[in-house]
Amino acid sequence: MASEDECREAVRELVKRLQHVDHDKRKKHLPERTLELTLLDLDMSFCGTLHDGELVDVLECQPDEKPNIRLTMDSDVLIDMNEGRLKFAHAWATRRVNLDAGIRDLLRLRSLL
Repeated sequence: MASEDECREAVRELVKRLQHVDHDKRKKHLPERTLELTLLDLDMSFCGTLHDGELVDVLECQPDEKPNIRLTMDSDVLIDMNEGRLKFAHAWATRRVNLDAGIRDLLRLRSLL
């Protein structure tokens, strides 16, 4: 199990990595959406907003309402994806990542990940 600090750093790195995707592509594929990432083994969540192609206001949170996009996984999966040892598509296909989102959001995210 990864530590809380390792997970905070991994989330920061993922936000930075998303910023390196072409802005016009991000803006086209990422409409205004709320996003939540929950790490089951740490009972820890991060919430943010996709706005104008940017992932903003990413904070640790105690979720109250249903976000537009919810990712659920264990901390080790987050670390493995962040470090390139595990691809999102493989993690999702093998149920190591649960994605709760509409089909349009799924297709949009797939084009960026």
